[in-house]
Amino acid sequence: MLLRDKVAVITGAGPGLGRTLARLMADEGARVVVAARTAATVERTAAEVPGARAVVADVSRPEDVERLAGLVAERFGGADVLVNAAFPGSYRRNVLDMTRADLAAWRAAVDIAAYGTLLACRFIAPHMVARGSGAIVNVTSMSSRAGYAGRSDYAAGKAAVHLLSHCLADELGPYGVRVNCVAPGWIASETLDEWMRARAAAEGVTFEEIRARDVSAMALRRIATEEDVARAVIYLASDQARSVTGATLDVNAGQHFS
Repeated sequence: MLLRDKVAVITGAGPGLGRTLARLMADEGARVVVAARTAATVERTAAEVPGARAVVADVSRPEDVERLAGLVAERFGGADVLVNAAFPGSYRRNVLDMTRADLAAWRAAVDIAAYGTLLACRFIAPHMVARGSGAIVNVTSMSSRAGYAGRSDYAAGKAAVHLLSHCLADELGPYGVRVNCVAPGWIASETLDEWMRARAAAEGVTFEEIRARDVSAMALRRIATEEDVARAVIYLASDQARSVTGATLDVNAGQHFS
């Protein structure tokens, strides 16, 4: 029960990691508030987590995030933990191939990742400052420090969150509020498997060959799971990490060393 009686707000609490975070944080004793842009998505997540409260909010819209913060303050007196897990759904596009629509999508992706994290901290952290304690965990990515072709939107947004977290750790530390990052690499999922299958088809090899090749490049010879990432978030959110701030915890099974 690492989060017993703590109020945890999770943005980007849709399918995948956000849903797993909500479930495991509740298992650790937290009262969970989940937020996402789509009502059906966030309500489905809340329905799977006993006692969870769903709030529809687009983290790139200040009015939505301010409303979310107000609801948490009114219902619970503020948050003890904030996890920023919202990320943009994007697709691969090299910069020189971008159309005007692609450029707009690039900006929107960075708004969700970076500006959305900024807004959530801006409106939720004041309640932590007022009580003199709190933990913010921002989910970044291996891509925040190792960019590659076609994913500049995702990399730029996550890199911005990485350094924003350093700034916030310095600003909020004197008030007892910690700010850290968890940086996943690949996470085992059907989406990852589909990408591997597409690469296998393009190379004329089997899915198993592609997967074996990828896994052999990882120090632990395995792909991290959503639960692996969520457990790292829970550690940084808990009092066990009370002297940790401004840090980034890599959860990538040795896919990338930093």
